[in-house]
Amino acid sequence: MDVGTHREAADRLLEAYESRQAIPPLVQSYPGLGLEDAYAIQALQVDVWEKAGRVLQGRKVGLTSAAMQRQMGVDQPDFGVLRDDMFYAEHQPIDMAAFIAPRVEPEVAFVLGRDLSGPGVTVAQAAAAVDFVLPALEIIDSRISDWKISIVDTIADNASSGGVVLGSRPVRLTAVDLRLAGCNLYGNGDLVATGAGGAVLGSPLISLAWLANTLGEHGIGLGAGQVVLPGSVTAAQPVSPADTWSATFAGLGTVTARFERTTR
Repeated sequence: MDVGTHREAADRLLEAYESRQAIPPLVQSYPGLGLEDAYAIQALQVDVWEKAGRVLQGRKVGLTSAAMQRQMGVDQPDFGVLRDDMFYAEHQPIDMAAFIAPRVEPEVAFVLGRDLSGPGVTVAQAAAAVDFVLPALEIIDSRISDWKISIVDTIADNASSGGVVLGSRPVRLTAVDLRLAGCNLYGNGDLVATGAGGAVLGSPLISLAWLANTLGEHGIGLGAGQVVLPGSVTAAQPVSPADTWSATFAGLGTVTARFERTTR
């Protein structure tokens, strides 16, 4: 695809952010769209956000479970960016009007204590770059109608990013085995899903190393202080107005997100 097509697709997604009106799948509108095209479309949106004053506070990794990779017909994860305006304070009301069709995913969030750049990053080097971890709830959303997404659609749409709520209890890596750390996800007090860190490529640290190496191939590094969401430990769950969602991780504690409907 040419640059003009990339720009047109990026503009349509940016308009969907503003209008909160989803658009048809990009693969229908632009037959032949490939993975490189999708990342180019994502990058154009990131450029617009940065020029508007948004700050990139981290990255997210998606499609880390074997089931999701099979569903999408891919053999590796994807990634997107986390802007400063995507972070919501724990327990503070989150406006449903900011999203189109939000869902929540429980994740272990890494906060980096030093820069991390690939290629060639090992899991040990990835672990050494982590300052601490936090329990997190990622809010995913789709600018594509009815979540009818292909791998190309979700990559172009910033890996279906929406927002993130971080817990407030930092934990050192040495205090928890992330592979075995179990998670209970509660919706309005009811247990909805369970999982463990091993659902994320075998370990969230493997996901972090993959991200550093993949970004490194494009000359991009991860910076100290940035937040990395390595992937969900359970299936995503749809959010409704007035919902309260909590994720409790063994060894990490609990993080809670409250949603409310306001008039946009």
